[in-house]
Amino acid sequence: MKSAGWIGMAIVAVLVMPLVAVALIAGGAIAPAAIASTSCGGPVAVTAGAWRPPMTGTYRITSTFGMRLHPTQNVYKMHAGIDLVATGSKTIVAAAGGTVTEASWRGGYGNQVLIDHGGGIQTRYGHLAHTPSVTVGQSVQAGTPVGVEGATGDVSGAHLHFEVRQNGQAIDPKPWMAAQGVVLDGRQPVETVAAPPPAADDASAGIGFGLPAPGTPVKHSASTPAAPIPENMRQFYVAAADKYVMPWTLLAAVGMIETRHGALTSVSSAGAQGPMQFMPATFAKYGVDGDGDGRADITNAADSIYSAANYLTASGVSKGEQGVRDAIFAYNHADWYVNDVLTYAHAYGGGTVMGAVENCGNGNGNGDPSLSPLAGPRAAIVLTWANAQAGKPYIFGGTGPAEFDCSGLVQMAFKQIGINMPRTAGTQRDWLAQGNGFRVEPGQERPGDLIFWDSYLGPNQVGHVVIVNDPATQTTIDARSTKTGIGNFSYSSSGKNIYEVWRVGNVDAPA
Repeated sequence: MKSAGWIGMAIVAVLVMPLVAVALIAGGAIAPAAIASTSCGGPVAVTAGAWRPPMTGTYRITSTFGMRLHPTQNVYKMHAGIDLVATGSKTIVAAAGGTVTEASWRGGYGNQVLIDHGGGIQTRYGHLAHTPSVTVGQSVQAGTPVGVEGATGDVSGAHLHFEVRQNGQAIDPKPWMAAQGVVLDGRQPVETVAAPPPAADDASAGIGFGLPAPGTPVKHSASTPAAPIPENMRQFYVAAADKYVMPWTLLAAVGMIETRHGALTSVSSAGAQGPMQFMPATFAKYGVDGDGDGRADITNAADSIYSAANYLTASGVSKGEQGVRDAIFAYNHADWYVNDVLTYAHAYGGGTVMGAVENCGNGNGNGDPSLSPLAGPRAAIVLTWANAQAGKPYIFGGTGPAEFDCSGLVQMAFKQIGINMPRTAGTQRDWLAQGNGFRVEPGQERPGDLIFWDSYLGPNQVGHVVIVNDPATQTTIDARSTKTGIGNFSYSSSGKNIYEVWRVGNVDAPA
């Protein structure tokens, strides 16, 4: 979808499993031979146990993850962690249990410590005031002191530089720590830190990641700096981003490149209209009522911005860094456009995308209907194990054994029969669509099927998954919410924008 606006090139208590369920699945014939599953597994579970903030008292965050103007080098570069400044105790501690692999001076980090927590996860603690208080090879627990906040290395003032690295790559610490039940907002002393409440009553784990850095080529951002944002437009960007769960800066970047935040109001030569430059045909499909007046107006600022958020999420913006790039590219098919948008987004502050760091491809298909369904005896094992978890608490990011979130419960249930699914509800659905399962019509579900619906990630994204326990009573076994924990619940589709029933194929069986 093409426009010719200002810069405009826009969107082209353990419960017993019901006897009826046992009868339905255990009485089947011997299973057909299983096939190898399609790839795309989730992140390896972290083995470090409990997590906590890396400071012993209150603090404030002075710099976030992502591209920024370096405070001393005065160049635009990637900031691989977050900076915390103590407002109480200056003691720095291990965020979780693990083994110290570095405890020394390291260039711009100054005095620093690197801890390996297993499962490909490491944390780094930079700019410590003195030689670290731990040594290489030492085993530490969450809360073990590693040093004192300082200003060693390439810094402009005393603070802790805190990194989380996954398989060697730096990831945004805030959403990753949130998935471990730790809110890094500085407002709470460690004694009262709790798991973040989901935005909805039911939610899968949101493995967040930072907006990717811009690459080359660029076009307009090379010579035109990001313009100030009018307050009314900023409010629309923030509100739309909150509903569709994305950084508001991404919407602001599109608004900047398209019409300089609504300053240019002409229709493009291609016919694109409004502050976010939609073609009418595209707006007819993706346009939403952003201001609540009962209609979607292509020229209305709120409607246009909400519609852009709707389009970006529908285009896969939550599917890892490549998903962000693909969604921007869908808005306008040009590499320079993708890089210009990311440049402006970082200029406005960057941010975190709530979604999975892994990309399991296109989840819009129906899978492979010719695939042999999960064999009855294997489904029985899944359900027996899952029902045995009933009564345990729901914890955002939980993968067991003491607590789970919805997708964590599903992932572990299917591991009991050798099936390795990805980590989040959305990627589990996409994994099935790749050929590891197939969709069935609501009303045709069987015990062991999975039902996905939208939740905390907004109306366009899968945010919750349940295991069908008993179709006769339309009940599940799932990790439903922090209030209810794990148990048997209704799987009514009432009020769901997404409601899909999937049957797992007979994949990954032992030889």
